[in-house]
Amino acid sequence: MASIVGGAVVAAAAGGGGVGVGATPHVLAVDDSSVDRAIIAAILRSSRFRVTAVDSGKRALELLGKEPDVSMIITDYWMPEMTGYELLQKVKESSNLKQIPVVIMSSENVQTRISRCLEEGAEDFLVKPVRASDVSRVFSRVLR
Repeated sequence: MASIVGGAVVAAAAGGGGVGVGATPHVLAVDDSSVDRAIIAAILRSSRFRVTAVDSGKRALELLGKEPDVSMIITDYWMPEMTGYELLQKVKESSNLKQIPVVIMSSENVQTRISRCLEEGAEDFLVKPVRASDVSRVFSRVLR
């Protein structure tokens, strides 16, 4: 089931989740590419996560200001206006958001970029195309 809330697509997974008793983990997916956003949202939904997908770091911050129940953020690195790295920095600088794990995705496997993101506090860095096994590995470790 998907609905639109404030310009964001919200898709709820059927069944239970893995955070809290009976709670479905809520993942915020951020990517300026509608195709990549749809792919990551589908992978997350198939793994029984509740997904909110937005097209920019700015929209992600707006949503986080209104809806603080996000269990994890997965974001593209290269986006206009605000990169995934800049979003990571804003989240980690915020006393209200810094506990939310952030995973960065990119189609470019650049070691210096990966290291910089991990040093800034990213939980992981995934190289696109992201596979269901990547998501499962990261989320099982981070959302225990």
